[in-house]
Amino acid sequence: MIIAVDFLRSAKARDSEFTTSKGDRPLIVQFAAKDAQVLAEAACTVSPFADGVDLNCGCPQRWALAEGYGACLLNKPELIKDMARQVRNQVENPCFSVSLKIRVHSDTARTVDLCQKAAMAGVSWITVHGRTSEERHHPVHYDAIRIIKESLSIPVVANGDLKNLKDVSMVHQLTGADGVMAARGLLANPAMFAGYEETSLQCIRDWIDIALGHGTPFTCFHHHLMYMMERITSRQEKRIFNALTSTSAVLDYLRENYGI
Repeated sequence: MIIAVDFLRSAKARDSEFTTSKGDRPLIVQFAAKDAQVLAEAACTVSPFADGVDLNCGCPQRWALAEGYGACLLNKPELIKDMARQVRNQVENPCFSVSLKIRVHSDTARTVDLCQKAAMAGVSWITVHGRTSEERHHPVHYDAIRIIKESLSIPVVANGDLKNLKDVSMVHQLTGADGVMAARGLLANPAMFAGYEETSLQCIRDWIDIALGHGTPFTCFHHHLMYMMERITSRQEKRIFNALTSTSAVLDYLRENYGI
């Protein structure tokens, strides 16, 4: 999630928050925004390099709510409509997508109303995380996602507690959604959609090659490996690996302990 106003204001922010390559397609850029013109200008800026933008209307973190971003927008359907319309009107590429990532209200009818208004404004699809903004580790309201799906003609993507392909199948059956989005499940196992139950060593090798080939900063490189190795390492191994402070130390550790 990129803060749209900072992205427009600062070349440093653009350079640090958005990098891509010709092979990185299709690509959707997610922004946090609370002003229609700001979002439209950010969308125009990335449109030569991406296939669409996604407006985050679901982030429940305190800083986002305090700034009027994320889940704050769930109570402002007219603003969401305006933002979608402005992007549609100002990005010249007619195939450029505009999507939303939302959470649900405790009153599902309010969420349905929001989604229908967004669809009328030209939103391409909506990803629904099946919890309210106040809920964290509560059960996912898959019934609410199904009701939303049945109320719309645009695609609906289900999100929440997808950790393996069995979960994907279950969520599809429960919601009828057109697709699924995984977050923590993919951080822990990027090979999940290929059918792997846990991160394979080949997947780790692939990440190393990609990260080194693109000059990925150490913190990002290391943190992703920490997620990927969480299920395949002991508590003692985690303590040692997570405390490493350089790329060379990480590569040495993986070579000595896993033959990578």
